[in-house]
Amino acid sequence: MAAPAFAVALEASSLGVFMRASVIAYPLANLAHLLGLVLLVGPIIALDLRLLGFARALPVKALSSYLTPFAILGLLLMIASGTLLFSADAAALSVNAVLQIKVVLIALGLINAILFRLLWSGRLYDWDRRPAGFGRLQCAASIGLWLGAGTAGRLIAYF
Repeated sequence: MAAPAFAVALEASSLGVFMRASVIAYPLANLAHLLGLVLLVGPIIALDLRLLGFARALPVKALSSYLTPFAILGLLLMIASGTLLFSADAAALSVNAVLQIKVVLIALGLINAILFRLLWSGRLYDWDRRPAGFGRLQCAASIGLWLGAGTAGRLIAYF
């Protein structure tokens, strides 16, 4: 399968050339991507586990308010660093099936998170008294989606 024109152009751009030529840029972007992953997935899984009924001593609304900014920061860091990493080998990566699976899992994870916020954010203050069955299903799906995306990201190098 031929790489899309945008990927070929990105790889040939000054950014793509810089990312391949620099001794330090690619490793730093890779470290930033890992930091972003930790900042994104750690808080999401902690909050999802709380919403599933673990650590009931922690108030859901307060935990959500505290952890959400870290997850957003992690997502933004991953988008920025992922773009840098992608630019170094965009032609090959754009047709990599594992990367495509990763992108789909990320999209589904984001859709799930946004839908959760739209449906349930007003009920977080009394979640333990009136937990939503579908909301809990979304939390379990969230854990699976984000762990799947992280796993796919790690496997890209092998496929």
